[in-house]
Amino acid sequence: DVFDPERLIECPYNKHHRIRACRFPYHLVKCMKSHPEVAKELATCPFNARHLVPQADLSDHVMKCDDKGFIEQDIVHQSCGFQREQTNTASTWQAPPCEEDWD
Repeated sequence: DVFDPERLIECPYNKHHRIRACRFPYHLVKCMKSHPEVAKELATCPFNARHLVPQADLSDHVMKCDDKGFIEQDIVHQSCGFQREQTNTASTWQAPPCEEDWD
């Protein structure tokens, strides 16, 4: 299961490291400091910071990344919600009655 916090994930810095998913972000930070030469060769996926791939493979990864769909859905959902909110706000607003007499 992709969402199982106990599943084991292979470390991109050291293939012998197998880390529980719930600890993976912390391990990445620690292992990156321990392996700076490997870190220079890896690129971070713009859709999921846990995806570290060789720089040469980044464009291919971005095209196939499963998390891209979630981000695109969020953008569409937020955009539709924003447009709906603007429409509702604009159509229901009325100017308050003016009680001032300037003459």
